[in-house]
Amino acid sequence: MRTLLLMGFRTVILLAAKLWSLICYLLRKNIRTIIQHQTVRYDILPLSPISRHRLSLVKRKTMVLDLDETLIHSHHDGVIRPTVRPGTPPDFLLKVTIDGHPVRFFVYKRPHVDFFLEVVSQWYEIVIFTASMEIYGSAVADKLDNKRGILSRRYYRQHCTLDYGSYTKDLSAVSPDLSSVFIVDNSPGAYRAFPDNAVPIKSWFSDPSDVALLNLLPVLDGLRFTQDVRSVLSRNLHLHRQWLQ
Repeated sequence: MRTLLLMGFRTVILLAAKLWSLICYLLRKNIRTIIQHQTVRYDILPLSPISRHRLSLVKRKTMVLDLDETLIHSHHDGVIRPTVRPGTPPDFLLKVTIDGHPVRFFVYKRPHVDFFLEVVSQWYEIVIFTASMEIYGSAVADKLDNKRGILSRRYYRQHCTLDYGSYTKDLSAVSPDLSSVFIVDNSPGAYRAFPDNAVPIKSWFSDPSDVALLNLLPVLDGLRFTQDVRSVLSRNLHLHRQWLQ
């Protein structure tokens, strides 16, 4: 009888230990998830006199921004399986006519895109360069600009180069001075001819906890002080390969 009680007690202790280990694992997993997706805080503080002087010694630079899967994601009426959860309301709806047919685009803004544009427009000249058709890209850019006048310079599909079945973007058409221009784009193929002038970013479709744009701000804040952006961005070539995986 005593032996049976001891065996039962040991079984209970063993089960309790396993249950506690499972609880600890789940808690650690949830904590990691919270830390991973918590919002990055980036305060815009006034420049010190030394920083202002340093900035005055270099040329104001141009930042080229892609649209789809970089700043926004969209799908239209004809998509059978949209990448966002059914029932999720879009941030705005666009109605355009393509080849004589009316098309509705449901557009979702990447988290923090409005704050991102507000901040970087103080640091750089902002240029939109998208492989999308102008009738669509122009409407999206107008919505993101929201009459602020920060996205007035734009390039569309007709300004791209068709290379091996995909569209590439010629940064020299945006600025002949490649030391002072760079692109933020989710597609490495779009800037394959200018890897030293690129800031890679992961594609965004629907994740509401995404903070990729906020994570770029410290890098972009410092990049404006450089004489040649390529001296910094050429160090990130391994990231272009990573985004292709």
